[in-house]
Amino acid sequence: MSAVRAGKDDPVRPLIGITTSEVRPLTYAHEAPLDEPFRAEMALGVTYTNALEAAGAAPVVLPPLDTDTIDDLLDRLDAVCLSGGPDVDPAEYGADRDACLGPTWRRLDRFELALARAADEREMPVLGICRGSQVLNVSRGGDLIQHLGTAERDDPLHHRQRYRGERCSHRIEIEPDSVLARAVGVTELDVNSFHHQAVRTVGAGLRASALAPDGVVEAVEDPDRPFFLGVQWHAEFDTGRPTGRALLRTLVDSAITAAAAG
Repeated sequence: MSAVRAGKDDPVRPLIGITTSEVRPLTYAHEAPLDEPFRAEMALGVTYTNALEAAGAAPVVLPPLDTDTIDDLLDRLDAVCLSGGPDVDPAEYGADRDACLGPTWRRLDRFELALARAADEREMPVLGICRGSQVLNVSRGGDLIQHLGTAERDDPLHHRQRYRGERCSHRIEIEPDSVLARAVGVTELDVNSFHHQAVRTVGAGLRASALAPDGVVEAVEDPDRPFFLGVQWHAEFDTGRPTGRALLRTLVDSAITAAAAG
């Protein structure tokens, strides 16, 4: 069991790995004798770690490493959270590049897809958030709409909102018999929206468990697993509501159960 105990009287916290999905150039250094050299840096919003810690997890950050490290990583983890980030390269699902495709990073794609598949094979709890939901879908053989609002489809809801993640931009309908509905306790939910890609073909063994009013898939899940779920919204910003806290707590509870069984 990989779960850790923070103190003598504290509950056991499952160890949940969160992928870092962005690398950015160093921007705050100045040329001075004591400055560190310029180099690329991993970027992950602290909202992820804060939200999972508040839900009862011990979160750890996973950089995009070589895929031969994955088994060693998963041996030490109780669950995985695939974070948001850049577009998935369409080569990963056998499609040509759309002119509106954003930046891609193949090393990240290879690592996250291999991580998702290895965790899936172990039947570990997995939560995908935004890009992470798309990675989860592609890991099961699904594909993506590369850009909403093209000739391929309209985007009347403007799925890439222009205000902070704590604010919601549209409502989704959740399948009543889904893992997601049981986790959040409702079948309608207002969510934030920061994506221009979306699930097109749902991957093998998955179901679309939530839809936006315009038909965009907002969640995919394996109905035969306790927790193998991807949500298109940024759930880490939603901890101010009981539904948001309940979703992350369900991941934590699933990780505790999986760790005890293992």
